[in-house]
Amino acid sequence: MVFSSPVFVFVFLTAVYILYRIIPTVKAKNIILLIFSIIFYSYGEPFAVVLMLFSIVMNYDFGLCMREKNKHRKTVLKISITANLLILGVFKYAGFGAELLNRLPFVNVPVPAMPLPIGISFYTFQAMSYVIDAYKNPQYIQKNPYKLALYITFFPQLVAGPIVKYYDFAGQIENRKCTPEKTAWGIRRFITGLSKKLLIANTMAVTADYVYSLDRRLLSLPLAWLGAVSYMIQIYFDFSGYSDMAVGLGAMFGFSFRENFDYPYISQSIQEFWRRWHISVSTWFKEYLYIPLGGNRKGSTRTAVNKMIVFFCTGLWHGAGLNFIVWGLFNGLFMMLESYKIINTQKMPALIRHIYSLLVTLIAFVFFRSDSLESACFHISRMFYSPVRFSSQDVLLNLQLTPMYCIMLVCGAIFSMPVFKTIKNSLRSERAKSTAEYLSYAVSLVLFFVCMASLSSASYNPFIYFRF
Repeated sequence: MVFSSPVFVFVFLTAVYILYRIIPTVKAKNIILLIFSIIFYSYGEPFAVVLMLFSIVMNYDFGLCMREKNKHRKTVLKISITANLLILGVFKYAGFGAELLNRLPFVNVPVPAMPLPIGISFYTFQAMSYVIDAYKNPQYIQKNPYKLALYITFFPQLVAGPIVKYYDFAGQIENRKCTPEKTAWGIRRFITGLSKKLLIANTMAVTADYVYSLDRRLLSLPLAWLGAVSYMIQIYFDFSGYSDMAVGLGAMFGFSFRENFDYPYISQSIQEFWRRWHISVSTWFKEYLYIPLGGNRKGSTRTAVNKMIVFFCTGLWHGAGLNFIVWGLFNGLFMMLESYKIINTQKMPALIRHIYSLLVTLIAFVFFRSDSLESACFHISRMFYSPVRFSSQDVLLNLQLTPMYCIMLVCGAIFSMPVFKTIKNSLRSERAKSTAEYLSYAVSLVLFFVCMASLSSASYNPFIYFRF
């Protein structure tokens, strides 16, 4: 079940919200949320829900072993990390590993064809977060299995994040406020994300999919750039749109989630980009991998190695393919170049810094989108040199530059920047702020009806991060 579907909006969400508001006690509300979260996941993954429930039970038991009196706490922690990574590895990376082995001479192992359970990367990392947090501070040990299950299965962030760390969630299980103001804000935030997905991301997806599926003989320089730019806008509005909906849904039920995106395309360095992009996974790797590896405390060489390990794992986490690994290492490389001032962004004019950051990000996302490493390299080469005459590709290019595409392209460029945030901060009088608030709700209502009209005619287009 996806957020951007009539079934979710008009049936599932309506039912769970009405029941949630009717039931008086927090304990009963939590049970309702848990039941509906399992139904939400089972709707699309009826068999994979067993794996998720097994993960919950397993990590609940690991968490109970983190009591201070247990002398084997550290050993249990290592076993829990190994067990979680083993489950993730079997279901996500077994096929990729077999394919790599088969590239060796005289090796021919069968490639397992196991379907990838939706959201396994996200809920596995959340489960690991719980056990690690319980190890660091036994006060986080959850003795009630239903509360831990709610943390891992909570439907707003279950299948595509953001990754919510346990210490951020634990206090809200029993103590949270669901005020009318917070609910209204959550609904508006949900509509914002829905609009990002249906209006901008899906429009960009049509062109990106078309270009990336073209016969190589037809890929000209302008088309290569068009596909790369379209996907760069698509992935941001697709994923930030999902995150907006998750944050909004959480607020409707009284929960507060941290922001997952902070206008990454205004960055003026790759280091800044990764402080603004997919913040939840970046901070997860920082807290649970980079710092335990030694962070920047063991000299410059070790720091560089630690960062490259993190970016290797970041790429691998996103997908089982060499292109994802290269995407991660490509970002890590430029982080290193900036860290050691080989690329000194501080000496660049602001405009050049911005162009540099966008260009590196654009090329990196070609690796992310392409079906293989070889396809990515070919696409990038065509972005800078193409033997195909542009004149022979006018028809293919013009077919994609529809009025709707051009409008959404402009909207994508504008709303990648903090336009409304800047306007809001510039308002001084209370009357102006109040007027702007009412106007924002009116715009949200209009956008909701536009989205519903779009849903009635649009074909199924799942969120990009459902693959992870």
